Amino acid sequence: MSRRARAVAFLVFALLAAALAAGIADGYGSSVARGYGPLRSVVIAADELKEGKPLLSKQLSGALEQRRVPARFAPPGTLEAPEEAFGLVPVSRVTAGSYLLAAELRPPGRRRSTGPQLGPERNPVEIAVTGAEALLATGAAPRGTKVDVVVTTEPTGRGAGRTFVAATGVPLLALGPGADGPGPGGSSAATLGLTKGQALRLIAAESFARKLTLLPEG
Repeated sequence: MSRRARAVAFLVFALLAAALAAGIADGYGSSVARGYGPLRSVVIAADELKEGKPLLSKQLSGALEQRRVPARFAPPGTLEAPEEAFGLVPVSRVTAGSYLLAAELRPPGRRRSTGPQLGPERNPVEIAVTGAEALLATGAAPRGTKVDVVVTTEPTGRGAGRTFVAATGVPLLALGPGADGPGPGGSSAATLGLTKGQALRLIAAESFARKLTLLPEG
């Protein structure tokens, strides 16, 4: 076989291999979509993002990653491409491995008095809540308000469940439909600015409580 014929054969083989690899990847993506629902692009903080440090080209290429995950797993307000964060400033520390939310960013030079202020001890945490219709009824975005989180436990054999306030005056960063969709009786996905203690308490409550409810502070 001549050198030219070998080169042509090698090129054909390379094209076939590339097509096979693309078919396998497409089949895997289709399998994931069938099992967990449609996929969407999300932005993940590969490195810790420091509060007040603008995200410029260097940070976008090294500290942020774009991935595709089932849409049901992505918190409301998650960025879809690293370019959406260009020039913006984190309002608080964003830990490595976290989804990057629009509510966690602000334009440079703008004070945070117009939105929720997360102190150094608070981080965004998403929980499933019910009864959020009161916050959405006005049609205004609830982002930036402060809420109380009320926990109602399951009834016991000796009486009704207990209802108590588990966290007071926490910043509401984002609010969207939950896994069972919007509407009366449906759950909502609320992203709250919580301390470590509040986060552990509410995450534990999700596993044993009948429902978690958000109420406007006061």
